[in-house]
Amino acid sequence: MDVDSRMRLVIRDVEEVVTLEELRSLLEVGGGRGYLGFEPSGLFHIGWLVWAYKFRELVEAGFRMTLLAATWHAWINDKLGGDMELIRAAARHVVDVLDALGLEGRFQVVYAEDLVDSAEYWGTLLRVAKHTSMARVRRALTIMGRRAEESESDFSKFVYPLMQVTDIFELDLDLALGGIDQRKAHMLARDVAEKIGRRKVVAVHTPLLPSLQGISRMDIAALPKDELMAEIKMSKSKPESAIFVTDSDEEIRAKVMRAYCPPRDVEGNPVLGIAKHIIFRGSEVEFVVERPSKYGGPVTYWRYEDLERDYVDGRVHPMDLKASVAEYLVKKVVGPIRSYAARPEREELLRKIRDAVTR
Repeated sequence: MDVDSRMRLVIRDVEEVVTLEELRSLLEVGGGRGYLGFEPSGLFHIGWLVWAYKFRELVEAGFRMTLLAATWHAWINDKLGGDMELIRAAARHVVDVLDALGLEGRFQVVYAEDLVDSAEYWGTLLRVAKHTSMARVRRALTIMGRRAEESESDFSKFVYPLMQVTDIFELDLDLALGGIDQRKAHMLARDVAEKIGRRKVVAVHTPLLPSLQGISRMDIAALPKDELMAEIKMSKSKPESAIFVTDSDEEIRAKVMRAYCPPRDVEGNPVLGIAKHIIFRGSEVEFVVERPSKYGGPVTYWRYEDLERDYVDGRVHPMDLKASVAEYLVKKVVGPIRSYAARPEREELLRKIRDAVTR
């Protein structure tokens, strides 16, 4: 691929790139070192497929990608009961999913406990802290899916954003990938970089899928986009809000059919969100909406924009959209992943993770 083709691949279906000029400069020299840091805190849901697909595209565009299993971060954030063995198991589960997407052997995995096992790491963290106000750290706590007041009784929560910035510097990265909810950490890293003599990373931010339970217009109007999405995204800790790659076909169909999907309404609609960011992803895909013959019969869409237009105009009924999205997920998205990532030898491991989340 030439530079323009790789540029289109990287920026399709993203919320923002900071900055496009810096990204192009990296692509002109063949890419660089990129990463995605994730908190191993439960089973992989389809909301994470948004960043996983972009991770794969960055590999295809020439970036040498690292997956950082943020095990210490998950422990700080009280995930999986603080059981490090379960946290590491959840990390292995995520690696399984990426392997199922065709990435086996094409990326590096780093565990946080290995990264932090050096004086240099903590020296960098202190230098980051010296150039960061407490107010700035407090505002960044939304990257954990938490409000500032939730952390008043546990000071370790305030170390979390500093660790995320330090991870970026210690991995010596050119690019940081994350959902739009990670924006504050990436912007903090860019702001601090020159002050401590480090390179600014390009930040690529992907959309987040809203909870299947939906959100109110009041919520949408009340918060900045990154904070809003952190509040209302699909969540591993709320199984009813998400579709997991381990869900059975029947569970997927049932969850989608129960999902919030108001007629003619796009804002905060999780079913349309799945169509936009999982099925179409800014490209042409054949997607068939099955309708009763008295309402025109099946209709095929190749572009998300055409589907959205017909939905807003009332030519696509919510129940027909739900049924068609559910079938696409079963047959073309979750089914192939589940056959690899939830194979029998992983059954006991996945059960333990599931039980720890729901306790």
